[in-house]
Amino acid sequence: MTAHRGNRHGRSEEARLSILEAADDLLVERGYARLTIEGIAARAGVAKQTIYRWWQSKADVLLEAFSTDAREALSPPDTGELGTDLRLHLRGLATFLTEHDAGAVFRALHGEAQHDATLAARLRAEHLNRQRELDRAPLERAVTRGDLPAGLDLDLLVDTLVGPIYYRVLVTGDPVGAEFTDRLVDEALRGLHSAGPREAE
Repeated sequence: MTAHRGNRHGRSEEARLSILEAADDLLVERGYARLTIEGIAARAGVAKQTIYRWWQSKADVLLEAFSTDAREALSPPDTGELGTDLRLHLRGLATFLTEHDAGAVFRALHGEAQHDATLAARLRAEHLNRQRELDRAPLERAVTRGDLPAGLDLDLLVDTLVGPIYYRVLVTGDPVGAEFTDRLVDEALRGLHSAGPREAE
């Protein structure tokens, strides 16, 4: 079988991954303001025209780099037990946003999105909406199993669980270690149990 050397856009997968990795590395080393297409091209060992043929700006490169990393890292586990699934998922999300290069990329993109409406819309459409579906998955499985009532507002519960993590990462800079994320899960589950069957009405 002939080796696959490109995708449907004519891009070499090896070159694409090299460019995305270079963008990640340089963003962490230099920050968003000092990141350039020329720098990415030099680090990846490609011509800058190659990058411009596939992406229009450094924000486009970073958005694809972040989305690629997020797809690989942020799918929630399925252990069959809601508390365990949520604890593992929130720990993974917090670690991804604070310790991985992709987290630095996300913070940079989020900062740029505050004054770039087009980037903000793309960030929501290409990452946040998909990530919200992943964040809902453990809750939806729990509803299917009968562990949660069918009438529960899952979107509100997702906000309750992941919102404080993003707030600390993007606003306060306070730590988001396992003790914090586990406490978010414990408080959410305690609230659900104390609410009882009324949520299903």
